[in-house]
Amino acid sequence: MVKRVPFIAGNWKMNKLTGEAQAFAREFKALTREFAGVDIAICAPFTCLTVLRDELQGGPILLGAQNMFYEQSGAYTGEISPAMILDAGCAAVIIGHSERREIIGETDETVARKTRLALEAGLRPIVCVGETLAVREEKRAVPHVRAQVEKALAGLGPDDLSRVTVAYEPIWAIGTGRTATAADAQEICALVRGTIAGLAGAAAAEKTRVLYGGSVKADNIAELLGTGDIDGALVGGASLNAADFAELIRRALVAV
Repeated sequence: MVKRVPFIAGNWKMNKLTGEAQAFAREFKALTREFAGVDIAICAPFTCLTVLRDELQGGPILLGAQNMFYEQSGAYTGEISPAMILDAGCAAVIIGHSERREIIGETDETVARKTRLALEAGLRPIVCVGETLAVREEKRAVPHVRAQVEKALAGLGPDDLSRVTVAYEPIWAIGTGRTATAADAQEICALVRGTIAGLAGAAAAEKTRVLYGGSVKADNIAELLGTGDIDGALVGGASLNAADFAELIRRALVAV
């Protein structure tokens, strides 16, 4: 069995001004200086990226964007290209977050286009999949998530997939205080890995990291990571406070 390095990514969503981001980075660097054996990323609003780049450069904490467009450049007012994200210091980018799918109307097709362009640009895409409460109650979560993974990653080979992270986020558990049980999360994360195996082979699937996202906190991270197919977390609200986020990561390290 492949030993996968845990990956904890914070998603600030639409929070923090540049001064707040700078203060967070300074505190968080100090709190996590001795951490080893885990990959950490902060995915911040576009306006915070350059100040975070300046604070985090030379260190182990990765910087990520929360979205990007599916073209390199052109007449797309208000959009951000992968080249712009790279220029701001990013190594990773969240693609297809449920809030963008549900609120902005992103589709499986746009998610796939963005994923391929991110890979071409040298970014590490964090591709989000997950079901609504209605889909889950109708017992369609398995085929729904399988289809999302297949459409997002179709045609990608093992080399590409080695740079892809898939984040399973049950939409009914994001920002609601409700959390899928560890067994629920493991079931779907195992499904994600199995779907990747069907697309690119078992070896590629074993190397691909699968995260869980949905009201992840310091109190439940250890249980989630105690399963066989959850390699880390995409953390929302609990990543906004430096001390809280550092404590969550500390407990994750203990768990693995």
